[in-house]
Amino acid sequence: MAEPLASSAAADPAAIAANRVRVLLPLPLAGAFDYAPPAGESPPAPGSFVRVPLGSRERIGVVWDGAADGPAPRRLKPVLEVLPAPPLRPELRRFVERVALYTMAPPGAVLRMVMSVSEALLPPRPQRMCVPTERGVVALADNGLTPARRRALLALRAAGAMPAAALARRAGCGVGVVRALIAAGLVEERPVAAAAPPSPPPDWRDRGPPLSADQAAAAARLIARIAAGGFGVALLDGVSGAGKTETYFAAIAAVLAAGRQVLVLVPEIALSAQWLERFRERFGVLPAQWHSEIGMAGRRDTWRAVAAGRAPVVVGARSALFLPFPDLGLIVVDEEHDSSYKQEDGVCYQARDMAVLRASLAQIPVVLVSATPSLETVVNVARGRYERVSLPRRHAAAQLPTTQLLDMRRERLESGRFLAPPLVAEIAATLAAGEQALLFLNRRGYAPLTLCRACGHRFRCPNCTAWLVEHRFTRRLLCHHCGHAEPVPPDCPHCLAAGTLVPCGPGVERLHEEVAARFPEARVALMVSDLLGGPRAAAELVRGMSERRYDVLIGTQIVAKGHHFPWLTLVGVVDADLGLAGGDLRAAERTYQLLHQVGGRAGRAERPGRVLIQTFMPEQPVMQALAAGDRDRFLAAEAEARRAAGLPPFGRLAALIVSADDAEAADAAARTLARAAPRQPGLTVLGPAPAPLAVLRGRHRRRFLVKAARTLALQAAVREWLSRVRVAGSVRIQIDVDPYSFL
Repeated sequence: MAEPLASSAAADPAAIAANRVRVLLPLPLAGAFDYAPPAGESPPAPGSFVRVPLGSRERIGVVWDGAADGPAPRRLKPVLEVLPAPPLRPELRRFVERVALYTMAPPGAVLRMVMSVSEALLPPRPQRMCVPTERGVVALADNGLTPARRRALLALRAAGAMPAAALARRAGCGVGVVRALIAAGLVEERPVAAAAPPSPPPDWRDRGPPLSADQAAAAARLIARIAAGGFGVALLDGVSGAGKTETYFAAIAAVLAAGRQVLVLVPEIALSAQWLERFRERFGVLPAQWHSEIGMAGRRDTWRAVAAGRAPVVVGARSALFLPFPDLGLIVVDEEHDSSYKQEDGVCYQARDMAVLRASLAQIPVVLVSATPSLETVVNVARGRYERVSLPRRHAAAQLPTTQLLDMRRERLESGRFLAPPLVAEIAATLAAGEQALLFLNRRGYAPLTLCRACGHRFRCPNCTAWLVEHRFTRRLLCHHCGHAEPVPPDCPHCLAAGTLVPCGPGVERLHEEVAARFPEARVALMVSDLLGGPRAAAELVRGMSERRYDVLIGTQIVAKGHHFPWLTLVGVVDADLGLAGGDLRAAERTYQLLHQVGGRAGRAERPGRVLIQTFMPEQPVMQALAAGDRDRFLAAEAEARRAAGLPPFGRLAALIVSADDAEAADAAARTLARAAPRQPGLTVLGPAPAPLAVLRGRHRRRFLVKAARTLALQAAVREWLSRVRVAGSVRIQIDVDPYSFL
């Protein structure tokens, strides 16, 4: 059987190396396992993908670096096969190790993200392809063929071998016609190794719109950084509408001209239809894409294309960081501040920070792009670790929108209504001018809570400490944490009273209802992930706004993702205070970023934009900064508050989440951890305490928060702590270094 690494000082290192292969498997195990080389062969090189036995099953792993210690046991099993996939390059293997070390995840769990499409590692499966027989070629000269059969044979002769279904489409006939040709011996099907269809490369020559003076200067600095070679981080810091995308497209063109690959990370690739179209206009083709909406076959083909160097540009979500680029020359992180770059499950990592790590290992530049950069990035610029490249003005004649705060303590709202009179008046004026309006509310569904006004019963999720959210369009009550769904009952299930269930508070669906009632002639659209059936539906909605098929767009945070609507001149923010609740240390920063980005959708062309923000706390620093347009002053105040509290980026945090199927086991494990908690200068352990979501997906959760000085080796302290603790097998302990979620 396979053996984990063992040590013996008496062994001959050369003999061990010749008889032992270290293989890291994509499993959450302690480390690499030992195998014998394939029978009669020399050990495969590090980075090779191999098939090995593990217990009664077979697994695909990667030959890892480093010599095994100690003599090989006689029962050591051999590597079964070396796969023909391109080997993992040393820089990617080092990346796996460094990510595992930082996140405190098993290296195999990180490797699993690299090997997320196991089928891509196997030889392409042969396809059954149609080819004409000699009889078929002769038959074309006769007049006895039906028109459909003749078309099929002519198409096959012109285009070469192809699958039966593709031949039928090309010939404009049914598959039955092709099958009849096969039965008649005029066509035969042969298994042919499927070759990747060639894709035209991006045209890196200058074919985009002319750059402004600001853009040209910024692009020149990025290109100079690329030409200098080596690792470096640049922040492309530009106001919304400044043309940041076209600016970093110039940097991408410079890398393509040098024959190297580019990775662009975006927070919502499935909703980036406009970005993809702009890329096509600039480079003539679409980039390769990598995100969860792509099917397994598409992911397999993309993985292979990247590994073979046939994908010059990849645009993707955070997991694209783990693709096996053989010649990566640049990484771009668009909207670098976006919290969706933080992976919360499995291996907990921050893709922006890991992008910087990967660039440093590959010795290439990385460009971080944002109109509202994260405080971590701003501090790194101030410390001289990152270079700032600024775009201080909007492109062309566009001006930044004006921002007005609406103090909801003074506004008189009608019963069951949620739009303040000044905002209603602005919407009416916008529609009368033939322009478009955007209403933003970061709450999905119709209402966040449904209760019985007779007995007070509230609908809770049976699996989580959360209320069920009413979704009136689908007539369901949903939990947004575990996915539990149930129909909205006609009567209260607790007291059986009829007609007593009432929605409390607004969601975007309820806002849609109000707008439709106030402006019955307006064409209203909802942009929310629950109702978008994938990238095509999102692209169609964006296209509809651009073509003025809608007058009012209502949405959650996905409406802030860089969309450009020339006729959109009004943005209304409903319940701006929503993100400021709770104990999230980044609550103020994230609220500012989100509302600034949403407001930035207004007035991006020649028509001036207005932003109205409904808030119950107009004196709050976030609201004052938005009204004054003073981002830098807000960030300076936020930095000072974090520095005084020793919080990131001036201190370090790690969260430990203890979970179990029953509360007793979770509490017992938490008490055991608490008794062994480290006590040393510069480190504080807070907890245990029930998590705000004390039950999630049926598991009871307790939290610790470890706070440390920046100079302290946080991971080492946590690792030593956990090494002294044994908990029940049913208990899980998840470690989140640099937590973003505090639920």
